[in-house]
Amino acid sequence: MKKSFITVLFVFFLNVFHGQINEIGFFAGGTNYIGDIGRTTYVYPNEFAGGIIYKWNWNPRMALRGTLSSLPISGDDANADNYGRTNRNFDFSNTINELALGLEFNFYEYDLSSKDKTSTPYILIELAAINYQIIQNTTATPGIYQYENKTSYAIPFGVGYKSKLLGKLAIAFETKFRYTFEDDLDYSTSQLPALDFGGDGNDWYVFTGISLVYTFGRPACYSNGL
Repeated sequence: MKKSFITVLFVFFLNVFHGQINEIGFFAGGTNYIGDIGRTTYVYPNEFAGGIIYKWNWNPRMALRGTLSSLPISGDDANADNYGRTNRNFDFSNTINELALGLEFNFYEYDLSSKDKTSTPYILIELAAINYQIIQNTTATPGIYQYENKTSYAIPFGVGYKSKLLGKLAIAFETKFRYTFEDDLDYSTSQLPALDFGGDGNDWYVFTGISLVYTFGRPACYSNGL
């Protein structure tokens, strides 16, 4: 009985794996930061960013996805529409290295092997691990800072539209917002008066761009769902 159960389980997972469509590719676009320095515009790409993406299509309405990204961010009070910020005149730049895993939900069925299910808008939600630089809380010389790396988490969510491009190639346009649990992407710290920007909310960052993916794997029977 036990051997029969293991055999059935093995065959099930083997069929599920072979029955799915895999997608791998890259994405490129722009990032912007929302925090205590510079503009407060939600979508305003001002730094070039990119990375790689992998998707595992569980069924025509849902895909598991992972991305590995390099996301530069910057802010400059000279570009703000707030007098207090322009008068303060701070600026910064940082780079966020991000690994994100999550779910992509299609509004319509999506299957590149079909003739009429080759495009759809979608929404996504993920959990991300992020690594970036912060300033150490102590410094020997005023105005000269020491940097260190910090690892934290973010919750990315967004919307997009994807479509078949040519053969097994697909293209997608996407905007993804990241809510972080930190207020120091801009090096803000209450431990150093010169870098205490007085903000009381956590920082955000946003990616807007396109992805190009190659589809492979046997487009056989999809699962009916999780």
